[in-house]
Amino acid sequence: MSLIKNLPFEWLVGLRYTRAGKRSGRNGFISFISLISMSGIALGVGALIVVLSVMNGFQKDVTDRMLSVLAHVEVFDAQAGMPDWQEQAKNALRHPEVKGAAPFSETQAGLMNGGEALRPAMVRGVLPEEEPAVSDVAKHIKLGSFAALKPGEFNIVLGVDLARALGVDIGGKVTMVLPQGTVTPAGLVPRMRSFTVVGIFSAQHQEFDAGMAFIHLQDAQRMLRMAAPSGLRLRLADMHRAPQVAEELKKMLPAHLTVRDWSKLNANWFAAVQTEKRMMFIILTLIVAVAAFNLVSTLVMTVTDKQPDIAILRTLGASPASIMKIFVIQGALVGLLGTAIGVTGGVLVAQNIDVIVPFIEHLLGVQFLSKDIYYITTVPSDMRWPDVTKIGAIAVVLAFVATLYPSRWAAKVKPAEALRYE
Repeated sequence: MSLIKNLPFEWLVGLRYTRAGKRSGRNGFISFISLISMSGIALGVGALIVVLSVMNGFQKDVTDRMLSVLAHVEVFDAQAGMPDWQEQAKNALRHPEVKGAAPFSETQAGLMNGGEALRPAMVRGVLPEEEPAVSDVAKHIKLGSFAALKPGEFNIVLGVDLARALGVDIGGKVTMVLPQGTVTPAGLVPRMRSFTVVGIFSAQHQEFDAGMAFIHLQDAQRMLRMAAPSGLRLRLADMHRAPQVAEELKKMLPAHLTVRDWSKLNANWFAAVQTEKRMMFIILTLIVAVAAFNLVSTLVMTVTDKQPDIAILRTLGASPASIMKIFVIQGALVGLLGTAIGVTGGVLVAQNIDVIVPFIEHLLGVQFLSKDIYYITTVPSDMRWPDVTKIGAIAVVLAFVATLYPSRWAAKVKPAEALRYE
């Protein structure tokens, strides 16, 4: 209490104006408007934190599923292949961030089962014993075995949706058709080969489950008529450092090799996600701005109501700067309180969304993410403190800006005119 009494008088008056007045009528209405402004800021800040956390959660979930199949970094020679892949793998593993390396060859192909329509697929040749070092495909096998990919046996592992579309199960036969043809006396004939399905995987990602297949590396080289693998797939300790590590690997490896990280392989998808997040941030920030600028009307009404008080303070020696400071303090306190409540509420909701959403679904008898449409049935959340800090700072700055016009107007009040009719 003594600490409050020792505050400058601008703070004391500003704090008093912020609190609800004891009288009814206009004072009570102004306090009600202040409460509405504070609530609007809190709701806007909280909503922005929750929405960005959910979007981050979806992005992280999808990225993790993509990288369970994709490599963090790819190193390849598109022209001649990589006959010395073991040596290049050792060179890449010298980088402290590289934790695994495995050879691969891949091509676009068509798969069909008897008279079924041709289904496009990305067919990747791998070594089953080396692949777990760079991807989690073996962990996603639902039927059969990834280890059943044996050289020379022409076995194949299909995505679950691709297998369903082809109408095949374990032990079934599919025909692979390559775009590279074989020249015969009858003309150009597509290169074809029958494969036996020995495994079905589910990465829970539509692109891979419906359009990817795995065969043994030696079978892929024989189909593609290549003497060596196309290149290497690498796994890193931290996937978020892939762009930097890729640049460093370019300096470590021979110049004729191409190095690209996972963000380049899915550049369009990540660009779309970032654009969506940016637009959502702008839209929800405008909601916070609307709530913050409600302070303008609140403070204008307060200045109108407190003109006699302002006149008395001026006659007692208060400077225009002190009067301005009083109303800046009042508006800033409303903004700070609203931001603090919004940040607290938003963080609590974002961190407990896995409990809150199921409770709402049970209460309303609905399911927001249907199992028939989405691969995930729970709303993910990935709250990031830099986002929270940025949102809080923007809300406080907007609230402060909203106080400038009313406080400048209050500083220009002339004592004689304000007390004329008192």
